[in-house]
Amino acid sequence: MPVSATYWDISGYLIFWVLFAIAFGLFAQRSYFLLRLLRLGQKEEYSKSIGHRITAMLVEVLFQWCNLKTVTRKDLAGIGHALMFWGFSLFLIGYIIFIGFGGGFGLSSLLKASTFEIVYSSILDITGLLVIIAIVWATIRRYILKPERLEASAEAGVILLLIFSLMVLHFCIEGFGSAYGVQSSWPPIGAALASFLTDMGIPKSTLAAAYKGAWWLHYIIILGFMVYIPYSKHLHILVSPFNVLFKSLASKGALKLIDPKEARTIGVSKVQDFTWKHLLDLYTCAVCGRCHANCPAALSGKPLNPREVILDLKEYLLEVGPELLSVKVEASSANPDTPMLGGVIAEEVIWQCTSCYACQEVCPVGIEQMVKIIDMRRHLVEQGRVDSNAVKALESMRSLGNPWEQPQSSRLDWTEGQRVNLIQERGEVEVLYWVGCTSAYDPRAQDISRAVLSLLDKANINYAILGTEERCCGDPARRMGEEGLFQKIAYSNIEDLKKYHFKRLLTHCPHCFNTFKNEYPQMGGQFEVVHHSQFLLELIRAGRIKLPEKQELRLTFHDPCYLGRYNGMYDPPRQVLQALSKIKIAELKLNKAKAICCGAGGGQMWIQAEKGRRIEDMRFEQAQELNVQVVATACPYCTIMLGEAGKIKGTAGKIKVTDIAELLAERIKG
Repeated sequence: MPVSATYWDISGYLIFWVLFAIAFGLFAQRSYFLLRLLRLGQKEEYSKSIGHRITAMLVEVLFQWCNLKTVTRKDLAGIGHALMFWGFSLFLIGYIIFIGFGGGFGLSSLLKASTFEIVYSSILDITGLLVIIAIVWATIRRYILKPERLEASAEAGVILLLIFSLMVLHFCIEGFGSAYGVQSSWPPIGAALASFLTDMGIPKSTLAAAYKGAWWLHYIIILGFMVYIPYSKHLHILVSPFNVLFKSLASKGALKLIDPKEARTIGVSKVQDFTWKHLLDLYTCAVCGRCHANCPAALSGKPLNPREVILDLKEYLLEVGPELLSVKVEASSANPDTPMLGGVIAEEVIWQCTSCYACQEVCPVGIEQMVKIIDMRRHLVEQGRVDSNAVKALESMRSLGNPWEQPQSSRLDWTEGQRVNLIQERGEVEVLYWVGCTSAYDPRAQDISRAVLSLLDKANINYAILGTEERCCGDPARRMGEEGLFQKIAYSNIEDLKKYHFKRLLTHCPHCFNTFKNEYPQMGGQFEVVHHSQFLLELIRAGRIKLPEKQELRLTFHDPCYLGRYNGMYDPPRQVLQALSKIKIAELKLNKAKAICCGAGGGQMWIQAEKGRRIEDMRFEQAQELNVQVVATACPYCTIMLGEAGKIKGTAGKIKVTDIAELLAERIKG
């Protein structure tokens, strides 16, 4: 082994360990600094369900499901990343055994020519070739093909070059070593290279020098790689497993409940207001651009870019971190000159998020971009720095019980001329139908409520509504950052609902559905909640709704974010629609988990973004490409937004935007 030789009268072992000590010292110093920065964040408990967490982490990381789940027909990058991870992991084991253990401790004779070494080296030969192919393809893709979501950064090039160099040097060590006579005639690629070098008649002394040079250069690059990683964007290689291990196990649809009495601050205004896990998120970003490529706000040309939010916060943390650590006071009292809100992250960016969850859904390493944006909104609201349109909606919710600035006394106006059952008069019922603010006050959405009632009557369901006692569920307030108002509304609604006797709480609004199902339980509101797409499918299958003969309807379905991505309900609405049409549903270009939102979530129904295209127009254009007759939805927000987009596009009478309940009621009536 080259490490056993003497260089300039200095033992190779001494050189080996001095280099290692320097590299490891730099690595440890940087790692300790990064760990100290994490400790600036607020405490958060992640010790529960540790067994489940470990299992999930092993699946995501070791089996590379985090990358493989992102693979599509148009984007195979996840396969390349998985190959590089598996390949480099095998080499890492090899470095520990054959260089660290065998070289550094001078015990290589225990491994030499053993069956294990022969087999493992042969595996590394094949693996090294696959990694080189993956590196070449990644280089071509990043620097020549240049997908929009990727940045051709120098850092990425350095990592690709380092890994490529390690693979090439691995083969050089095998080839020169075997030709020199210090290794056997294996593994295959090394043996082939050795045969080639021998046939060239290269002197033994030259082969020996090349062998030692390649070995030491290989070792130095490994150490350089170790030092470089914690200083670069590829820090995610080290921290991703931990970020996956500690990712939230709460429902996607539930934001964290804040206790105003115990919270040190409402929302986030400084990096040290984030939890340590949210700061770990910043280290974990791989700059893959998937969140950016799937964010409807970013796609529509608005300033919001979830990737840049994370990267800007990371840069800011590293910039102010030394100052925060040097002042030996409580981290929360440190006050860097540059404000995070309004400085590092522009306020308009924070107000452009539709809370559609697309960024978090596609992130391969579990970063919570949207949650951080909502946390920053909470602080803006606490400080009174609120979009003027949002102020109107929030004040209306506070004083009138709805965001539409309509009196509570007119909440039942939509039922004029239609018989309704009030739970105050009915007593115990099978179903309590929660109409929701939008479908009580918006003229277009009122048609959905009337359709649902007609279907409940057709099926002879024992149902009732709350009438003028119904208030907003609180979703707009929570997504706009007004946590205190949300909790006040939620606790009041829970108290009111518990006064009545019903088996199931039915709602056709996915925002209400998600709030009742995932967020009210945080405050003791446990109800059996069902979305109308589920309920209508049950009635069809049970024969309680008699369907006419199927028609040849050219249909597509737009997935509401709070029904699909938040709650995984993709099939029920499609199955209802398929029960009406002989023709298979045409899927939008972006559907199910990849669907673009209608642009109304996160309070955007009332916050009017001035920059960029209208998100609903982008979505409607995808429907136009399919040449369909009907764009079906299962959300009043989506019905309103896509309907308006259709009017702007001049498709009135050509493409109908309708809720599945309306379509079903119309077919039965017809």
